[in-house]
Amino acid sequence: MTTETLIWVAVVVVVVVALAAVAFLVLRHQRRGRLRERFGPEYDRTLAEQESRGAAEQELLAREERVAELDIRPLDPEQRRSYAARWTEVQERFVNAPGFAVTEADQLVTEVMAERGYPIGDFEQRVSDLSVGHGATLDRYRQAHEISGRAVTKKASTEELRQAMVHYRALFDELLGESPSDGRAARRDPAVNRDDHDEGTSRRDSGGW
Repeated sequence: MTTETLIWVAVVVVVVVALAAVAFLVLRHQRRGRLRERFGPEYDRTLAEQESRGAAEQELLAREERVAELDIRPLDPEQRRSYAARWTEVQERFVNAPGFAVTEADQLVTEVMAERGYPIGDFEQRVSDLSVGHGATLDRYRQAHEISGRAVTKKASTEELRQAMVHYRALFDELLGESPSDGRAARRDPAVNRDDHDEGTSRRDSGGW
């Protein structure tokens, strides 16, 4: 093989390696963008918990693979109406028994998850599975669950309990297939109407339950 041929072979190898590197970077960038879009705030949370960005993204990809194997299914219209009616009952009980209502809300959200096909045995695994399709509301669910735990021992204030109901409602509506930003929930909220009378529509329009 002549020197000129060797040079050309070397050039071709360098070009191929460079193209492969560019393709790898493009694919990684596209994957990163897709994960950010799908997981929302959960992407940054996972990144903070892992030792590297690569490890964080592998964790999120593993979550996707796990959830893809689950039989996650939508609710039928009758189920949606039934659960929506039960939420209204829980919400109305908040006026006289806020702590009890928050506990019921936690249980109702868990029940809807089970109905949809999510495993519900372990809370952390539950959150991990939810992150694949509900990353935007996951932190709110964590906060609501933490408040609900304190409500059992009466260590949560009424305002914290109200916030827990708001947070639960955000995920509840997503699980039912409704928009969590729908203002109709706030206008039905007896606790908001009672406690925030002086604020009028400003509180209700901010997205209650």
